[in-house]
Amino acid sequence: MLDYCPLDFDLIVTIVNRGFAEEVVTAAKEAGAEGGTIIKGRGTGVHENAKLFGVCIEPEKEVVLTLIDRNKTGNVLAAVTRSVDLNQPGKGVAFVLEVEKATGICHLLKD
Repeated sequence: MLDYCPLDFDLIVTIVNRGFAEEVVTAAKEAGAEGGTIIKGRGTGVHENAKLFGVCIEPEKEVVLTLIDRNKTGNVLAAVTRSVDLNQPGKGVAFVLEVEKATGICHLLKD
């Protein structure tokens, strides 16, 4: 008996400015994802050099983790990119990681 789901999955990691994570999750769901996990974070990238009275401001970020059936990855990534305009500087970044094994999602096997 397998102790993990035998389907092929990817993890789409999307990092956006605070307040945009819900748009990412909505776009991902509309493109076929089942949901996502939102984590709070801080940015230190090239577009985060803002200062206020000479003090560096560390912008708040949101990280969206979307575990997705590999067959849907392209559509979901494209929808997320469009939803928050990721191709524009300073809007965020998304990347895909191949998932070797996953568990806790066996409900997907019933489909």
